[in-house]
Amino acid sequence: MDQAKKLVETIIKGIQEKKGSGIVVVDMNGLDGSICKYFVICQGNSPTQVDAITDSVEEFARINSGEKPVRVVGRENAQWIAMDYTDVMVHIFLPDVREYYNLENLWQDAKVTVVPDLD
Repeated sequence: MDQAKKLVETIIKGIQEKKGSGIVVVDMNGLDGSICKYFVICQGNSPTQVDAITDSVEEFARINSGEKPVRVVGRENAQWIAMDYTDVMVHIFLPDVREYYNLENLWQDAKVTVVPDLD
């Protein structure tokens, strides 16, 4: 398994640790013009939870994969936080903002994997 795929799995665990929901992985390997290999998209129910999920993803990636994000944007209002791990982009949304931007459907040729929510 390649390093980017391992990072995706680690990121998913970080999201699940803070009860993030609606996790989707968009595999953009081999697509022309793609900016990374994977998008990981999820949501939290409040700005506080969105921020907590971001912290958890950062911690899990650092401890388990030795990775730090190149850039994190959106923390000031925590409605949509984007984390850039070069090969993996993480998008953590509030539900209404996620619905509005609908990122998981922007690349019709990409393979989309839905990760079941934990109870």
